[in-house]
Amino acid sequence: MRAAVFHGAGDIRVEEITAPAAPRAGEVLVRPLWCGICGTDLHEYAQGPIVIPREPHPLTGACGSQILGHEFSAEVVEVGDGVTAVRPGERVSVMPLLSCGTCYFCRRGLNHLCRTMAAVGLSYQWGGIADLAIVPAANVTVLPDGVSDLQGAVVEPGAVAAYGVDTAGVRPGDNVLITGAGPIGALASLYAATLGANVFVSEVNPVRAALVRSFDVGVVLDPTAVDVPGWLRDRTDGIGVDAVIECSGNERALQAAIASVRSAGRISQTGLHTQAAAIDPMVVSEHDITISGTWCFPVTDWPRIIDLIDRGRYPVEKVVTAQIALEDVVAQGFDTLLSPTGDQVKVLVRAGGE
Repeated sequence: MRAAVFHGAGDIRVEEITAPAAPRAGEVLVRPLWCGICGTDLHEYAQGPIVIPREPHPLTGACGSQILGHEFSAEVVEVGDGVTAVRPGERVSVMPLLSCGTCYFCRRGLNHLCRTMAAVGLSYQWGGIADLAIVPAANVTVLPDGVSDLQGAVVEPGAVAAYGVDTAGVRPGDNVLITGAGPIGALASLYAATLGANVFVSEVNPVRAALVRSFDVGVVLDPTAVDVPGWLRDRTDGIGVDAVIECSGNERALQAAIASVRSAGRISQTGLHTQAAAIDPMVVSEHDITISGTWCFPVTDWPRIIDLIDRGRYPVEKVVTAQIALEDVVAQGFDTLLSPTGDQVKVLVRAGGE
C-alpha cells in the first residue's frame, strides 16, 4: 500500500509499504479518506525528528520512520474482536491521542496530558496519509450523514481551536482578539463567532488575512499597518478586549495580547512557541491578567465538535484552501506550506479512499 513516510528532516517519501494485518481485539482497520497537514507535521519535515521518537516510544514502541497524518477521516474496513461501537462501511473521524489510562493525569480525566502520551501519525505505527491504517476503536467517532468526509478530517484542528477559545472563557458579547490566522487562528475565529463573540483578528500574511475576511465573522487587522492594541482600546472606551486567543506562537503577538486585553481579562496561549518569549510580568500582575496555556484538546470532545459541524454552527471546511493527491503531498503540500511565497493555509490530502 502507499503511505507518506517521514525518514528525517527534509525527507518524506511516498512509498509502497506492507499493509497492516487484520485488526486485533479493540482495534479497527480503516481506509483514510482525507488527512490534513498540521503545523506539527511541518516542524517535523523542516527540523525533525522532534515529536517523532528516536528511541522506542514507551507507550507504542514506535521508533524511526513514521507514517504521517493525525488529522483524518476514514472508512471502517474491518473491526477486531469485541468492537461493537462501529461497523465496516461507516465513516469516522479519528481522535489521534493515545494515553496510558493509568498515570496521575489519565486517572483525573486529563488524558491529553498523559505522561507517556503518543499520537497516531507521529509516535505510532500507523498514520492517516496512507491507504490503510489501524487505530484503537476507542479513538474513532462515527460521522453523521450531515458531516462530509472532508469536514471529518478537520475535527482535530477544530478541537484544538475550540479548546483555546473555551480556555479563555469566551461568552456571548465578549470582544475577542485572535492573534494569527493560520489554520488554528482561522478556526478559532469561526468558533468564537458561533459563541456570539465580537471577533477581531490580527494577521500580517495577506493570504491568511483574506481567508478570514471571507468568513465575514469580524474585523481583520494588519499589525504592520495598525497599532492593534491602541486600535482596540480606542474602540472599547479604553478598556481593551475581554479575551485574546494567541495563535501565532511568536513573542510580538504575545506582547500585543497582553497590551490588548482588559484588566482581569484572559489570554489563551494556543499557538506553540518554538523559542522563549519575553513579557513584562508586572503588567500581568498590575492588571490581574490570566494567561493560560493549552495543549491539544480534551480527548472526549469529538462528539461535541462533530455535532456543532453537523448543525452548521462550526463550518470548519472554510479553512481548507487546497485538496491534493497523496502523490503530491511533498511538492504541493509540505513544500508549499513552508514556502515564504506559498499561497495556501490548510491543505488536505486525499488519502486511501478512492
